[in-house]
Amino acid sequence: MATKSLVKIKPKTYKVGDVVEVSLMVMHPMETGLRKDKETGNLIPAHYINDVKFSFNGTPFTTIKSWESLSTNPVYTVSYKVSGEGEIKVAFTDTKGDANENGTKIKPKA
Repeated sequence: MATKSLVKIKPKTYKVGDVVEVSLMVMHPMETGLRKDKETGNLIPAHYINDVKFSFNGTPFTTIKSWESLSTNPVYTVSYKVSGEGEIKVAFTDTKGDANENGTKIKPKA
C-alpha cells in the first residue's frame, strides 16, 4: 500500500536551542475492526498505524505506540529541541506490516 505522509516543523524559522513542533500527517484509513461494511454487513478488519518513530540524524528521540481509536488520516505531533542542522525522519508501520518513512531537513537560523 502506498501511504502518503508529510512531515512539518512549526514554526518555520527557529534557532539552535528552540523547541519546535514536529508533525507527521498520514493518509491512512485507521480501521478499528468494529465498523461494518454497508454493502455486505461484514466487519471491516482492523487496520491502523501502531508504531511511529521520530529520529534526528539517525538517532531516535521519540517513539509512539498508537491504537485503533485514532481518527482517519491521523496527525502525530511531538516537541523537539533543535540541536543543530540535520534531518528529522519519521518511520511508521501499521497492523498489516506496511511501513513508510518520510523526513524533513532542519536548518536553524543564526
